[in-house]
Amino acid sequence: MSDEEHHFESKADAGASKTYPQQAGTIRKNGYIVIKNRPCKVVEVSTSKTGKHGHAKCHFVGIDIFNGKKLEDIVPSSHNCDVPHVNRTDYQLIDISEDGFVSLLTENGNTKDDLKLPTDDSLLKQIKEGFEEGKDLVVSVMSAMGEEQINALKDIGPKS
Repeated sequence: MSDEEHHFESKADAGASKTYPQQAGTIRKNGYIVIKNRPCKVVEVSTSKTGKHGHAKCHFVGIDIFNGKKLEDIVPSSHNCDVPHVNRTDYQLIDISEDGFVSLLTENGNTKDDLKLPTDDSLLKQIKEGFEEGKDLVVSVMSAMGEEQINALKDIGPKS
């Protein structure tokens, strides 16, 4: 036995995987799938019949949940695909800084200051206008595979 102390680098995610495997044949429309290392929402699934020697194939068309790009993939239906863990969390908007970052209030009363304003123009305009009018705004933040982005907005009335 050695007398050395062992030091371990701690990771905040406790080793939790960003994706989980799911059989391609069981993934349906409006589900999620990883295509080209991007988390996507499935908008179209078609299955081809087996060939003389082959597997049935699933053809997936997905929209990247963060940048809106359309991606496609073809996978044998018996094979496993990666499915991202997608979480949606609501936060109350506290402030918008000049450099495009937002300050959000979490459920436990802490602030979250590491998110940028969304790139979607109409959503960006709604958030800025609502904030300038002094409304109480709640933003929905979608997170998957280590990325987070504001993707929806709820108006819960004027600030009291």
